Formats: sequence, structure tokens, C-alpha cells
Amino acid sequence: MAFRRKPVKLQDCVEHGPESGAELFLVEGDSASSSVGKVCSERFQAVLPMQGKPLNAIKSSVARVQANELLGELTRALGAGTGDAFDVRALRFQRVLLLMDPDADGIHCGALMLMFFYRFMPAMFDQERLLMVRAPLFRITSDRLAKPAFVSSKAHREQVVAQLEENAAEYEIQHYRGLGSLEESLMRTRCVDPATRSADIMKREDAESAIRVFSASSLPDDQ
Repeated sequence: MAFRRKPVKLQDCVEHGPESGAELFLVEGDSASSSVGKVCSERFQAVLPMQGKPLNAIKSSVARVQANELLGELTRALGAGTGDAFDVRALRFQRVLLLMDPDADGIHCGALMLMFFYRFMPAMFDQERLLMVRAPLFRITSDRLAKPAFVSSKAHREQVVAQLEENAAEYEIQHYRGLGSLEESLMRTRCVDPATRSADIMKREDAESAIRVFSASSLPDDQ
């Protein structure tokens, strides 16, 4: 009996199928994978870490994408093929969640992954199976806030701070430097738990926006 080879670094879950509720978290590296793996459900949540930035699948040839280790492992993990051969009925996971560090590198990695799905698995957008998790970058605490404010961008931080300063409120800011710096409880509630995490469904328009940005940049094709 032939068995499909699993990606080497995939931390798999028990349940699978396109309507099973199973989720695959794609993260930036082994440290992030370890942090997510400690709080995710072994029953329906799997984790696959990247090693460095993904290949630019828009600018690269099909052969080069197929030969890429990360994208090959991701394709095997999903089990539904790519391009015209993509079959949503064969998906091993109901959805994929891009969980990147909330910094410039993480934004870059997330955009590159959107570009891969746009070219090779566009049905993931059409069926709302691809999500971007908004990991917290800062925690702002103040007596004027009923509970800590978790923000995922510097612009949002400045907005909250401006409102507090307008009311002469004292505040403290904690800066999270990557997923590995998040407390387990925060990782669980803000990033992993489907009931409480902060995540947005990705649309084709999100990928098209990323393509426009990177097409206008001077980044090399493999970044």
C-alpha cells in the first residue's frame, strides 16, 4: 500500500478533510512553530513552519515553484494539488491560517504566501479558506482602559496612545518581539483559539494588492 509522504516538519493533527474543521497554521520558523504547537489542539490544528522568506510564486516559473521545499511541503500537506489539478474535495484541512510575526518581515512573508495561493490555489480565496491572523505587536495598559488594548500595528498603537494622552491618562506599552515572546495564554486567545483569535478572511483583492506592491518594488524575484 502506498502512503503519501508527509512534509518533514509538519506537526499534524488527528482530524482531516475539507469540512472537518481542521486547520493548518503556517508560521515563520521553528521557534514560532514550537510556541503555536504548545497551545493548539492536537485534534484539529496542525502547524507547518517556514525557513526564511517564501519564494515569490508570481515571478517564478512553475518548475521553480514545484521544486521549492517549503511550497512543496505545503502542497503535500494540503493534499489537493495545484493549478488546474486543484481539487477542494481532497483538502486535508478546511482552512489555512497565515500566522506571522507582526513586523516588516512577517508582513513580507504573509504577502508572498498570498501570492502563492493566488496563482496556484485561487479557490482557497473564493471559498474563504485562507485567513490572516493578526498577532499582537503591542499591549497598552492604562487606568482609563477597562482592559488591556492589544494592537497589531504601530499606526493603531499611535491612535490608542493619542486618545489616552488627549485625556491626560497614564499608560504603559509592552512591545512583543515575535510570536515567541507571547505568553501562552495570549498566544491561545489572540492567535489560535477560533472563538477568540483576531483573524481576517483573505480575498483575491488582498493578494492582488500584494502583487502590485511587490511588482513595483526592487526586491529580487526569490524574495
